[in-house]
Amino acid sequence: MGEQPIFTTRAHVFQIDPSTKKNWVPASKQAVTVSYFYDVTRNSYRIISVDGAKVIINSTITPNMTFTKTSQKFGQWADSRANTVFGLGFSSEQQLTKFAEKFQEVKEAARLARDKSQEKIETSSNHSQESGCETPSSTQASSVNGTDDEKASHASPADTHLKSENDKLKIALTQSAANVKKWEIELQTLRESNARLTTALQESAASVEQWKRQFSICRDENDRLRSKIEQLEEQCSEINREKEKNTELKSRIEELESELREKETELKDLRKQSEIIPQLMSECEYVSEKLEAAERDNQNLEDKVRSLKTDIEESKYRQRHLKGELKSFLEVLDGKIDDLHDFRRGLSKLGADN
Repeated sequence: MGEQPIFTTRAHVFQIDPSTKKNWVPASKQAVTVSYFYDVTRNSYRIISVDGAKVIINSTITPNMTFTKTSQKFGQWADSRANTVFGLGFSSEQQLTKFAEKFQEVKEAARLARDKSQEKIETSSNHSQESGCETPSSTQASSVNGTDDEKASHASPADTHLKSENDKLKIALTQSAANVKKWEIELQTLRESNARLTTALQESAASVEQWKRQFSICRDENDRLRSKIEQLEEQCSEINREKEKNTELKSRIEELESELREKETELKDLRKQSEIIPQLMSECEYVSEKLEAAERDNQNLEDKVRSLKTDIEESKYRQRHLKGELKSFLEVLDGKIDDLHDFRRGLSKLGADN
């Protein structure tokens, strides 16, 4: 009831493995809220993080703690009271830096609070000791004062010195009595404050019990709603499966309808083709007759080709024979021409001689 959040961020929470003291064990499945809380009543600071209904960090900050950055987005600190080491993984380096700066600031505030508390305790102890020491002095002062009154008629320099000392003791006694009254008032104030704090603590405990009951009711309601949501999800999944089946059946029906249309089209084509089958048969007979005539013509042509080949062979033979005769004729002709040239040269020589 007396705690107030002073800083909040989001991070993935880890704890050191208690068996190995080396590996990190995730304490949250996803990024959760991590907050600094200040307790006005106790003048203390805590880091608290809750994942659903589970408290995963409840660490009271002391001046001896140190927050260490182990990477650009990860930091850790050791909690000796919880006997563990907490680790936080942030989404950015800026968030880690802000958290570390806040940790240092809260650590310094915790140190100052501890120092003030120690100063109050030491001051209270010193005042108590002074009160205890001054009481015998006052008794002694009373005794001395009584002695001086009895021996007032026998005054001497030593008695004068004792009188001045007695006056000083009276003043110290008066101050001591005043201090005692002041500390009694402060003690009464502390008692009243303690009573108020006790009452507030009892109210806080009652509020905690009330919150626990409300939390239990909310948790039961949450479980009931969760089971109902699971039932609705199952129903939705069944509906989705039925929709998928209907979609598959529709697609199958469309495929069958398209196949049926294709078969009907093929049947129409076959019917049309059956109508022209007699015409095709007559044409086939006509073509067969023509094919037979063509085969006969082909046979005749083959016979003619064979006879022509024979004639060509004979022609080639005669041509070779004619070529041989022509060659021999040309050789004889060349000899006659050479003889004529020789005869001409002889005539030319005779004409030149004549």
